[in-house]
Amino acid sequence: MRATLKNSIFGLLLLSAPVSAFSQCNVLNRVSPDGSMQYYMEPVNFYWTSTKSLKGDIVTDKDNYFLELQPVPFPEKAEGRKLKKPLKMKLADGNTYDLKHFDTRYIENDTIMEMLYLIDKEDIDKLLNYEVIEVNIDMMGEEGVRTYEFKLHKSALKEQLDCFLKDDEKKKK
Repeated sequence: MRATLKNSIFGLLLLSAPVSAFSQCNVLNRVSPDGSMQYYMEPVNFYWTSTKSLKGDIVTDKDNYFLELQPVPFPEKAEGRKLKKPLKMKLADGNTYDLKHFDTRYIENDTIMEMLYLIDKEDIDKLLNYEVIEVNIDMMGEEGVRTYEFKLHKSALKEQLDCFLKDDEKKKK
C-alpha cells in the first residue's frame, strides 16, 4: 500500500513538472539531399485542430540555422514546390520578422511536407529571447496566407536554438 502511494505521488510530481524541465537537447542528424550533414531535434506541435496543424523545429548545418515547419494540410508536390514566399513570424516582443524561404521538400513517401526558412544571424538573439506567437505561411492560390497562432510549446524553438548554441560553444572550447 505504501509503495503504491509513493509511486502515485512520484507519478503526479513527474506529470506536474513543467515541459521545459525535460531537456529538448536530443540532437539528431541526417544527410541532406546535397550530401551535407544536418542536425535537428524532433518536431513539436505548435498548433493542432481537426482541420489543420503545424509542427516544427530548428535545423542547422553548423553554419546556418533554419526554422523547419510541417504544415497540414499541404498542397501536392507540384504546387508545393512553388511556395517560396518569406515566412512572417511574430514574436512575443510584438514585432514581426521575415524569414527567407530556403527549401520545400516532401519526405516519407510524400506524406510530410517540410518548409525550411533561413534564420538571419541578427534574428538569432530575438529567437533566443522571445517566444514565437504566430507564423503566416503564404500558401498561394485560393487559400492565400495561412495563419498559425502558436497554442502549444511556444518556447520550444527558443529552447532548441539555445541547445544548439550551447552545444556549439562546448565544441569550440
